[in-house]
Amino acid sequence: MRTIEVIEGGFFTTVQDLGRYGYQRYGVPVSGALDRFAIRAGNLLVGNQESNAGLEITFVGPRLRFLCDSTIALAGANLGPTVNGKPVPVWESVAVSKGCVLSFQGPQDGIRSYLCVNGGIDVPQVLGSRSTFIRSRLGGFEGRSLALGDMIPVADPANDAAKFIGRKLASHSIPRYGNDHTLRVIMGPQDDAFTEAGIKTFLSSVYTVTPMFDRMGYRLAGPVIEHKAAADIVSDGTPYGAVQVTGNGMPIVLLADCGTTGGYTKIATVISVDLPLIGQAQLGDTITFQSIGLEEAHRALREQEKLLETLRS
Repeated sequence: MRTIEVIEGGFFTTVQDLGRYGYQRYGVPVSGALDRFAIRAGNLLVGNQESNAGLEITFVGPRLRFLCDSTIALAGANLGPTVNGKPVPVWESVAVSKGCVLSFQGPQDGIRSYLCVNGGIDVPQVLGSRSTFIRSRLGGFEGRSLALGDMIPVADPANDAAKFIGRKLASHSIPRYGNDHTLRVIMGPQDDAFTEAGIKTFLSSVYTVTPMFDRMGYRLAGPVIEHKAAADIVSDGTPYGAVQVTGNGMPIVLLADCGTTGGYTKIATVISVDLPLIGQAQLGDTITFQSIGLEEAHRALREQEKLLETLRS
């Protein structure tokens, strides 16, 4: 069996793929990678299917010993990866020999990196996905983040992994996350619950990431967004990227592990192409919101798909 030994688990390292769909009606979140562009690209770089599972590495990376020769790619945040102490590139596939140790020096741009290994992380599927949902100990590696002594199974590659070594995303296509993020949104579904002044505040103000952020969502701080009346509504569906505004007028951007329903007004929804930006944000980063139309959102999505198409071909 191909395996990776966990020497140190890091701050918060979990198995993720593109999520589990079809179970929100039962109260099961979609979960999956917060930066889906990164994990899709990382998988394509090593010759995997885009839906293969990888490791989502948060802020402080783990130390991992490869017990088999592997082709790997790291995509998303640059956390200063090294193999046996030597720097390795991000957004590029590299060969790692049996016995080599992958470690991380610390965040340089973004906070979530994705380790994709040829063949894919081979933990059991739960409800059609290998993604980890910590709060229910569902999926992933025993439903939890990685810890010292874990042995992570890796599937056999479906193709000759060696031919993918050196494959990389073009430099002009590599995301630069930084610390100031503009999130494009489609207004609604409850934007009519806010005053004209409240909507203007939402679209013209700078908000800051507070310490209250995780895979469920990011609570932001900044100017108060004014409701016409109360913030509460009859609970309804909460999509990934919804921007709830609570009774204190502060926005919360909901992410992959968010509950399936909620009772706060949703002023807008972040477009899918920009969701990686909020997933890569850290404490103190700034967030601004920009309203766009559905046609522009679709155009941005098509442009992103063209980038991935260059890796598929």
